[in-house]
Amino acid sequence: MLTPSKTTLPVERRPYTRGAQLPEIMRQRIVILDGAMGTMIQRYKLTEADYRGSRFLEHHKDLKGNNELLQLTKPEVISEIHEQYLAAGADLIETNTFGATTVAQDDYDLPELAREMNLEGARLARLACDKYSTPDKPRFVAGAIGPTPKTASISPDVNDPAARNVSFDTLRQAYYEQAEALLEGGSDVFLVETIFDTLNAKAAIFALDELFENTGERLPIIISGTVTDASGRILSGQTVGAFWHSVRHAHPLAIGLNCALGAALMRPYIEELTKIAGDTFVSCYPNAGLPNPMSDTGFDETPEITGGLLEDFAKAGFLNIAGGCCGTTPQHIAAIAKRVGQYKPRCLHEGATGFLSGLGR
Repeated sequence: MLTPSKTTLPVERRPYTRGAQLPEIMRQRIVILDGAMGTMIQRYKLTEADYRGSRFLEHHKDLKGNNELLQLTKPEVISEIHEQYLAAGADLIETNTFGATTVAQDDYDLPELAREMNLEGARLARLACDKYSTPDKPRFVAGAIGPTPKTASISPDVNDPAARNVSFDTLRQAYYEQAEALLEGGSDVFLVETIFDTLNAKAAIFALDELFENTGERLPIIISGTVTDASGRILSGQTVGAFWHSVRHAHPLAIGLNCALGAALMRPYIEELTKIAGDTFVSCYPNAGLPNPMSDTGFDETPEITGGLLEDFAKAGFLNIAGGCCGTTPQHIAAIAKRVGQYKPRCLHEGATGFLSGLGR
């Protein structure tokens, strides 16, 4: 780690080198994040052959469902989805890189493609954002960093509590490679999302700090956990409050929740975050309710329902960033944008603006 000198600010205090407009925009209005990538990909009814293309024709494992591979074999599909969300009003669009780490791609025996997946994923999102950006409504690329299918703090073996299927250092290395490629491809923000194990998130944060030190860049970080049941805890056992205090050292631009319960059941936990995370903006992008295999999207809520629930959050003063997770579509995002756009964004607690005010300037 670099030792700060009298002429070098510590990494967490450097001004943003990208996404510098975001803090001020978020003081003025609620920023809109896009919706689900997987839900939209399902609408294309892609086959195994579509995922393979010509490049992976002879690969020995099934590849259907490896959505991150599509930026290499069906980039036009990913670009079209990005543009649909931008047309619906999204300010921030996520790269299609949720599972683009060596750790996650091991499931398909394709870990060597992780860097290329992130580079191309960021490039496609960058092109879409540049196409839709205007001086009055700039669009931003959020480099999506998912949790991986493995957990650093929970044993996979009920008979051996000390067993682990991944180490902190393996995660850190995987996240560094991912973030480096997302940065090179044109990301404005890093979104560490759907966190079910805070130790995994800490590995990602550590990797981002390393990247900032090594490159001199400084991007806003959004951190988003997922509450897995009505206990109000993430899978590794932390309450929302404990989760916040475990990651606040990263000085995120925003802290929030996504996925899991849907907005109706998520409300008390978002409310709690708004109270305890006074010096940080708050994000919320829930699923479209609970899973329903009979629904076209696989989830219960229509755009009107999800939009109405997030309007209630905005009216209550909970939101700085609003969007959608599993089951949400461009229609959901358009409804959310319309409904929450009537309300002012959540204000930071008095005295808290000093930290964030200088980051974007």
